[in-house]
Amino acid sequence: MRLPNILQFIAVAAPLLLAGGLCADDEFEREPILYSASTPENRISRLQQRLDDGEMTLTHQGEKSYLPALLKALDIPAESQMLVFSKTSLQMRRISPRTPRALYFNDDVYVGFCQSGDVLEISAVDAQLGTVFYTLDQRKKEKPQFERRSDNCLVCHSSSRTEGVPGHLVRSLYVDAGGQPMLSAGSRMVDHTTPIEQRWGGWYVTGTHGSQKHLGNLVVRGRDVEEPVDNSAGQNVKELKDRLNVDRYVSPHSDIVALMVLEHQVLVHNRLVKAGFDTRQALDYDVMMNRTLENPEGTRLESTTRRIMSTGDRLVEALLLVNEAKLTEPVKGTSGYAEQFSTVGPHDPQGRSLRDLDLTTRLFKYPCSYLIYSEAFDGLPAESRDYVWRRLFDILSGHDQSEKFAHLSKDDRQAILDILRATKSNLPDYYEVIPEATTAALNAE
Repeated sequence: MRLPNILQFIAVAAPLLLAGGLCADDEFEREPILYSASTPENRISRLQQRLDDGEMTLTHQGEKSYLPALLKALDIPAESQMLVFSKTSLQMRRISPRTPRALYFNDDVYVGFCQSGDVLEISAVDAQLGTVFYTLDQRKKEKPQFERRSDNCLVCHSSSRTEGVPGHLVRSLYVDAGGQPMLSAGSRMVDHTTPIEQRWGGWYVTGTHGSQKHLGNLVVRGRDVEEPVDNSAGQNVKELKDRLNVDRYVSPHSDIVALMVLEHQVLVHNRLVKAGFDTRQALDYDVMMNRTLENPEGTRLESTTRRIMSTGDRLVEALLLVNEAKLTEPVKGTSGYAEQFSTVGPHDPQGRSLRDLDLTTRLFKYPCSYLIYSEAFDGLPAESRDYVWRRLFDILSGHDQSEKFAHLSKDDRQAILDILRATKSNLPDYYEVIPEATTAALNAE
């Protein structure tokens, strides 16, 4: 990275870091995580091994460089494309409302592309290391090489905004005609709990959403943001060709449904990483304290149990979409992403899937995250995974009727239980046969 670009990056990132709480002494760099020192095991590391072994190649395609080939190799749909025009990432000098950065994703990999950019930006979800960052030189090479990046990526991607672990963040903010974020007007973190009217500032959005308003497609002309903001021209936009040259991307869309799924997925991924790291660190502390206090091996400190329960509860809330912002009118995308996403499955004998979308009053038809099938979930330490499974069962079986989970109707809970029993391998035994007491709890209202 050229020195001027570093200085520009610091100038924009510094106020965000002060507001976000950058971790100066990252605990995950020490035992038992050893984030930077450990060898990754994820979709990118496995792809690199195949490239090194000559089992496959990546074709370079002109100004789109390796992007189309990489998306195909990683099974990332082009329909997932989202365009962000705020200068809030590594290659910010390449980003503007006329040349937005493109993002693509599937369940465990994210890819960023800038026109005439130096590199493709990639992050992969790693069952042991959480989120691992890479770049891929966009110039044509005989043997493409993914380079792991930690230092400058973690500047923004490891703070209180990402649960204090290496993770992802989605922001909504006002952006001027040059793509500069107008930080004096505020910046919002976005996930599935964020009201629609506060989402997508600095992003292009294609799709229909009725009278619901959002901040997408808005470029502020002037030095100040005048409230209330008139973004009528940015609502229910179906095409972007009058705002940028869409031919320079693999898709002409920045799909509203892809954005909504991304915001949910990022929250769950960050909490998966947090639950895994906290559990491993707490258990490691147990070992040290037991040795120091000469306790019997395996003695569990109360603080360890509380820590596992605390991060496990936060993960459960994300998985079950607690406090999800309600939709007041139907939402429909333009790229076909919704249809592509829903067909992946897995489906139960009745054809139901946790990837079935609602898009009328909420994101999913059955409010339980599809990431429960992911390597990241299965890779949780047993102590954390067992706790999460037990909490999910208590809620879905109706034993837990607390207000926090009141958004789950009796039918929702039964459907999610049925789908999990039919599609999820390695379920705890108590999921397999629903006892009479559980059936009574589900029927009681």
